[in-house]
Amino acid sequence: MKKRGNFLFIEKNDDVYTLSMTPELQDDIGTVGFVEYMNEDTLNVDDTIANIEASKTVIDLASPLAGKIVGRNEVAISEPTLLNSAKTEENWVVKLTNVDEEAFNLLEEA
Repeated sequence: MKKRGNFLFIEKNDDVYTLSMTPELQDDIGTVGFVEYMNEDTLNVDDTIANIEASKTVIDLASPLAGKIVGRNEVAISEPTLLNSAKTEENWVVKLTNVDEEAFNLLEEA
Protein backbone atom coordinates (compact mmCIF):
# COMPACT_ATOMS: atom_id res chain seq x y z
CA MET A 1 0.00 0.00 0.00
CA LYS A 2 1.33 3.44 -0.95
CA LYS A 3 0.34 6.83 0.44
CA ARG A 4 1.73 10.35 0.19
CA GLY A 5 2.30 13.19 2.62
CA ASN A 6 4.68 16.17 2.89
CA PHE A 7 5.71 15.59 -0.76
CA LEU A 8 6.93 12.09 0.11
CA PHE A 9 5.67 8.66 -0.89
CA ILE A 10 5.17 6.28 2.03
CA GLU A 11 5.12 2.61 1.10
CA LYS A 12 4.12 0.01 3.67
CA ASN A 13 5.66 -3.48 3.53
CA ASP A 14 4.72 -5.57 6.57
CA ASP A 15 5.58 -3.25 9.49
CA VAL A 16 8.23 -1.18 7.64
CA TYR A 17 7.28 2.17 6.10
CA THR A 18 9.66 3.43 3.40
CA LEU A 19 9.65 7.18 2.72
CA SER A 20 10.85 8.38 -0.69
CA MET A 21 10.68 11.60 -2.67
CA THR A 22 7.77 12.14 -5.06
CA PRO A 23 8.52 13.10 -8.68
CA GLU A 24 6.94 16.51 -7.96
CA LEU A 25 9.39 17.15 -5.13
CA GLN A 26 12.29 15.95 -7.26
CA ASP A 27 11.27 18.39 -10.03
CA ASP A 28 10.69 21.28 -7.61
CA ILE A 29 14.07 21.08 -5.89
CA GLY A 30 16.26 20.08 -8.84
CA THR A 31 19.40 17.98 -8.70
CA VAL A 32 20.32 16.98 -5.15
CA GLY A 33 23.90 17.84 -4.27
CA PHE A 34 24.04 17.31 -0.50
CA VAL A 35 22.16 15.25 2.10
CA GLU A 36 22.55 15.47 5.86
CA TYR A 37 20.43 13.21 8.06
CA MET A 38 19.30 14.19 11.55
CA ASN A 39 20.81 12.09 14.35
CA GLU A 40 17.48 11.32 16.01
CA ASP A 41 16.26 7.71 15.89
CA THR A 42 12.61 8.59 16.50
CA LEU A 43 10.47 11.05 14.58
CA ASN A 44 7.30 12.91 15.37
CA VAL A 45 5.02 14.25 12.65
CA ASP A 46 6.69 17.17 10.85
CA ASP A 47 10.11 16.50 12.43
CA THR A 48 13.02 17.07 10.06
CA ILE A 49 14.32 13.85 8.52
CA ALA A 50 17.18 15.39 6.56
CA ASN A 51 18.56 18.66 5.25
CA ILE A 52 18.85 18.63 1.48
CA GLU A 53 20.71 21.06 -0.75
CA ALA A 54 19.68 20.93 -4.39
CA SER A 55 20.21 23.02 -7.51
CA LYS A 56 17.01 25.03 -6.99
CA THR A 57 16.66 25.22 -3.21
CA VAL A 58 17.69 24.11 0.26
CA ILE A 59 14.99 22.25 2.21
CA ASP A 60 14.35 20.35 5.40
CA LEU A 61 12.44 17.16 4.58
CA ALA A 62 9.63 16.79 7.12
CA SER A 63 8.21 13.44 8.17
CA PRO A 64 4.49 12.89 7.53
CA LEU A 65 4.44 10.16 10.21
CA ALA A 66 5.81 9.50 13.66
CA GLY A 67 7.93 6.39 14.09
CA LYS A 68 11.31 4.82 14.79
CA ILE A 69 13.99 5.12 12.09
CA VAL A 70 15.32 1.66 11.25
CA GLY A 71 17.17 2.64 8.07
CA ARG A 72 18.64 5.67 6.36
CA ASN A 73 19.72 5.76 2.72
CA GLU A 74 23.37 6.18 3.69
CA VAL A 75 24.49 5.79 0.05
CA ALA A 76 22.73 9.09 -0.72
CA ILE A 77 25.22 10.89 1.54
CA SER A 78 28.07 10.08 -0.84
CA GLU A 79 25.86 9.92 -3.96
CA PRO A 80 23.11 12.52 -3.31
CA THR A 81 21.83 12.43 -6.91
CA LEU A 82 20.34 9.00 -6.10
CA LEU A 83 17.46 10.92 -4.51
CA ASN A 84 16.62 12.19 -8.02
CA SER A 85 16.28 8.63 -9.34
CA ALA A 86 12.93 7.32 -10.56
CA LYS A 87 13.74 3.97 -8.92
CA THR A 88 12.29 3.61 -5.42
CA GLU A 89 15.13 1.28 -4.42
CA GLU A 90 17.50 4.24 -4.98
CA ASN A 91 15.48 7.36 -4.04
CA TRP A 92 14.24 6.27 -0.61
CA VAL A 93 15.14 8.49 2.32
CA VAL A 94 14.34 6.58 5.52
CA LYS A 95 12.56 3.46 6.73
CA LEU A 96 10.31 3.60 9.80
CA THR A 97 8.69 1.14 12.20
CA ASN A 98 6.38 1.69 15.18
CA VAL A 99 4.11 3.81 12.97
CA ASP A 100 0.49 4.43 13.93
CA GLU A 101 -1.46 2.46 11.32
CA GLU A 102 -4.43 4.80 11.64
CA ALA A 103 -2.24 7.86 10.93
CA PHE A 104 -0.85 6.08 7.86
CA ASN A 105 -4.36 5.23 6.62
CA LEU A 106 -5.42 8.90 6.94
CA LEU A 107 -2.73 10.00 4.46
CA GLU A 108 -3.63 10.71 0.82
CA GLU A 109 -3.65 7.77 -1.59
CA ALA A 110 -0.63 7.76 -3.89
